[in-house]
Amino acid sequence: MSGVFIFSEDPIMNTESPLQLLGGMTAREFLRDYWQKKPLLIRQAIADFENPVSPDELAGLSLEEEIESRLVIEHGEQPWELRRGPFAEDTYQSLPERDWTLLVQAVDQFIPEVAELRDQFNFLPNWRIDDVMISFAAPGGGVGPHFDNYDVFLLQGHGTRRWRIGQMCDGDSPLLAHEELRILAEFEQQDEWVLQPGDMLYLPPRLAHYGTAEDDCMTYSIGFRAPSTAELLTHYTDFIAQFLTDEERYTDADIKPASDPNQIQADAVQRLRAMLNEQLSDDRLLLSWFGQFMTEPRYPERIAGTDIEESELLDALQQGALLVRNPSARLAWSEVDTDLLLFSSGNSRLLPGSLRELVRNICAADALHLDNLAAWLKDGEARNLILELIKQGSLEFADE
Repeated sequence: MSGVFIFSEDPIMNTESPLQLLGGMTAREFLRDYWQKKPLLIRQAIADFENPVSPDELAGLSLEEEIESRLVIEHGEQPWELRRGPFAEDTYQSLPERDWTLLVQAVDQFIPEVAELRDQFNFLPNWRIDDVMISFAAPGGGVGPHFDNYDVFLLQGHGTRRWRIGQMCDGDSPLLAHEELRILAEFEQQDEWVLQPGDMLYLPPRLAHYGTAEDDCMTYSIGFRAPSTAELLTHYTDFIAQFLTDEERYTDADIKPASDPNQIQADAVQRLRAMLNEQLSDDRLLLSWFGQFMTEPRYPERIAGTDIEESELLDALQQGALLVRNPSARLAWSEVDTDLLLFSSGNSRLLPGSLRELVRNICAADALHLDNLAAWLKDGEARNLILELIKQGSLEFADE
């Protein structure tokens, strides 16, 4: 894997081409037959996979204050002991020889070579990808039988791990008594595989699984964002409330006299539903909120903009500067009639449809430079957009 490279100008992929990542299936076949339906084992999904992060480097990341990390020790001070980072340098010297796991979250935001793994999954919406978590496990290590409420691809990066697949679960599935880990009290094994480096296992939501290290091993977990209905409703109502005036209230003009003043009649519920449906029927407002919500960064503190003048930007590009996405930024776009909405790290901006190809490149290109920006730099709105994204922090110069 390489570092930053120049993206070809067309980010549209062919969904009908067989993909090695999917075992020779096309994206369409995978999405039709497996996505959110059933597990899939793919041998050598990435052939001759070169592990971009060593165990020592992963342990080093867990010492950093800004990086989320956890240790799960099966036979610690209590069963399935959980410790949260950042850890001290001598932490790993005191661990047992086996049965423990280190998990480091969002490594793709810190290691460019890990971020490149996300490009392998371009047949899925990029705004659905959450992060790339990496785990290191000593022999016997794991986090117990559990299930996730989201899709995940488990790519073996180093060593070997045994994966056991169990039953479909839900919120009523019994769990062990543990304050923080959701470990299943019952695991009904259905299948079992041992994964070597380059092998990958896809798991749909709510499928019980149990991974155990056969030796020192590392696994890359590419997880997908799946907000709950409760999260969506809470965030959307908070968003839409800011546009409503105090005068917009429940009304019941022309109601009939109450035969029982203590009864809530069916027509009151119908008026209430109509009132709420009116707020949900504005597709443009719903899209604006959803794009902002789904591009909110995991670490907003890592998105710090640069105050720059237009002349400074143009001079820098003339001298060969590269603009890249901030590793912590999230970008997406959508069409609204003849216009565009660009979403960047929880913000949105309405743009003319004439900027469509520029917006696509901003979202998809690994680097922006004079060669692929020259034509756009003649357009005032295009220049303003690039400047705004730099000032907002979603774009930054490569040497930063």
